[in-house]
Amino acid sequence: MKVTFIITFFFLKIVLVSGQVKGVVKDSLTGQPISYVNIWVENENSATTSEEDGTFSIAVGHDKNLIFSALGYEKKILKANQTAEVFLSSKAFDLEEVIISNSIGTKQITIGLTENTVAQAFDNGPRMDVKYFPNKPDYKKTKYLKKVILYTDSRIEDATVKLRFFKAEANGFPGEEMLQKDLIVSVKTGTKLNKIDLSEFNLSMPKNGLFVGFEKLMIEKNKKEKTVINQNTQTAQVQKIYYPLILYNYVEREALFTFSGGKWHKQESVSNGKTEKVKGYEPAINLILTN
Repeated sequence: MKVTFIITFFFLKIVLVSGQVKGVVKDSLTGQPISYVNIWVENENSATTSEEDGTFSIAVGHDKNLIFSALGYEKKILKANQTAEVFLSSKAFDLEEVIISNSIGTKQITIGLTENTVAQAFDNGPRMDVKYFPNKPDYKKTKYLKKVILYTDSRIEDATVKLRFFKAEANGFPGEEMLQKDLIVSVKTGTKLNKIDLSEFNLSMPKNGLFVGFEKLMIEKNKKEKTVINQNTQTAQVQKIYYPLILYNYVEREALFTFSGGKWHKQESVSNGKTEKVKGYEPAINLILTN
């Protein structure tokens, strides 16, 4: 498949209004720092990520709520002025009886290919975008997730991004996470096609399908800054962009889902009481299934 790439940059400008809130996130039992924690300003499209040592910094008013979430931990909501030291508790899982079956990998198919092969890269800010993969009858004999294919563009060597996998709920929204630990992917500089092996996780296609997305890690090692002059005010401004950029396809779907402000948002089109397909951008992500 021939893919055409169009690279467009939208810079994320951080405006310091109420001051910089700094803190550290730790495990409530061990006291050890928790890296790559997702930290959102509640109901706003503003977020950051904790560094490898658990520290974080975010521009936010002290009266705002911050939402802390990390895989394997209970979500926590605190006032911004109470976050100098944040302790997250491990999540308790209800263990169900499961039958373990292993992939034999003798055949495979690629799913998620789009008719529109023009892929565009832009900075989506802190929000998380996902792509929906329905469970079709054709996948019955190739139900295991073997690889995820991710198109990226980066101007930083070894930039990192977190991949997320969610079971689709009966109402169509992203639901339970399918992984029990973070999947952090490092990508090389330039425009790349990345194939990430999922075999070790023994994931299979859920009954209602799944969502695959990415979480931008807004950490220092992924950041690149550029000073520009505002032509209207003639003042210098710092533009920040966090790599890698994920490429997108412009598509037509029943609905598109985005996570921001600590919750999922559904984009759909309704006309005269009838739901129509919506046009928009979804991540250029494909999956390889195997038996």
